[in-house]
Amino acid sequence: MYIGLFGIGEVSMIVVWLVIAVILALIEAFTQGLTTIWFAGGAVVAAAVAVFSDNILLQFLAGLAVSVVLLYFTRPLVKDKFTRRLVKTNVSALIGRTGTAESPLTDGEPGTVRADGKTWTALLAPDEADVKEGEKVEIVSVEGVKLIVKGKKERFS
Repeated sequence: MYIGLFGIGEVSMIVVWLVIAVILALIEAFTQGLTTIWFAGGAVVAAAVAVFSDNILLQFLAGLAVSVVLLYFTRPLVKDKFTRRLVKTNVSALIGRTGTAESPLTDGEPGTVRADGKTWTALLAPDEADVKEGEKVEIVSVEGVKLIVKGKKERFS
């Protein structure tokens, strides 16, 4: 099947679908968002269907179905391979780590905690039990230059 394209003559639907696939692939190459590449694959399938059928709706639906299947089943696998792993640095790297209370920590009263080789001002997280000097604490967040901590129960086996 041929369609009129901007008054420049008749163009095969196979060519139209392949041009759409190339445009989508180029968009993916520049953005690397792992979104348009799946639809480029669908456009290639639509071009293949256009070889055998003049039905544009059938071509479109075949391309859309393949795009959705590719998007649903392969994007999670590929995304894990291509996404950059973020490495926590500075104070954000402290979250989840263990420190030692250098002074008692009570609700609403700041104390000090030794973590990562440094002494930090620390506050207890809401609804946490008091921590005595020398006890281990887990750092749950950082607010400004203060650590928000909770008592960490030591497990003995």
